[in-house]
Amino acid sequence: MTDPRVFVAGPVSWNRLVELEELPEARPHKASARRHWETIGGTSAGKALNLARLGARVTLRTAVGDDDHGRRIVDTLAAAGVEVIAEIADGPTEQHLNLMDSHGGRVSIYLEVPVLTAPRHDDRALAALADADAVVIDLAEHSRPLLAATSGLPVWCDLHDYDGSSAYHQDFLDAADYLFLNDDGVPDRADLAALLASAGCRVAVATLGADGAMAVADGVHHRVAAVPVERVVDTNGAGDAFFAGFLLAHLAGADVPAALTAAATSAAHCLGSPNLA
Repeated sequence: MTDPRVFVAGPVSWNRLVELEELPEARPHKASARRHWETIGGTSAGKALNLARLGARVTLRTAVGDDDHGRRIVDTLAAAGVEVIAEIADGPTEQHLNLMDSHGGRVSIYLEVPVLTAPRHDDRALAALADADAVVIDLAEHSRPLLAATSGLPVWCDLHDYDGSSAYHQDFLDAADYLFLNDDGVPDRADLAALLASAGCRVAVATLGADGAMAVADGVHHRVAAVPVERVVDTNGAGDAFFAGFLLAHLAGADVPAALTAAATSAAHCLGSPNLA
């Protein structure tokens, strides 16, 4: 499929990233940052930027505050070729403080989470959703209502650290035709494989960090190794790059093993970059 149209709904954020030699222990002490910087973040921004980089026409519906952080996010996305439908939230734009160590570990601290009570552009969002070749609905309260409009459309959901029982994730799990998560919530590989097999989706995928990824489709289990990276520059966005690589390979006609390989390659490119894409 040439120039696929992908609709994404979900969170964006403005992040302060702090790189440490080691993540801090849970005790009072002092630590020195190796470096720190500010940049765009959020899983839906990561997906939109990676999808656009890989050649998709992307529409992102999100929520930002009426503030400088929100405007910088929208400008960054637009400059990358993403069509942004930005609803103005009550209060500030979502903000995170991400602590990262030299081994790829990360702790993300949510500083601000936007509340959206009166969306103004959902007619525009619904039109873009209905016209898309793939619909991505990411975890956020302001994207949850759009799940009701996805009937009959191919829905992709990323549940991140889903543990197999969280009620917060259930609506997204129920809607998903293509399910993605990581192994943070279910670290045991056998339990994770069983969760994928029982999800009831067309394809269910779990990323395993340096161990690659696993997937279940039509009752068949698949594995892919991580693509070696000479130097990990930044782990932020790698999961979204994996997701984007799989989605576009799938739309191009790839089978599950080939889509997993494309996804692992996309993630490796992101790991070697200081950016989300």
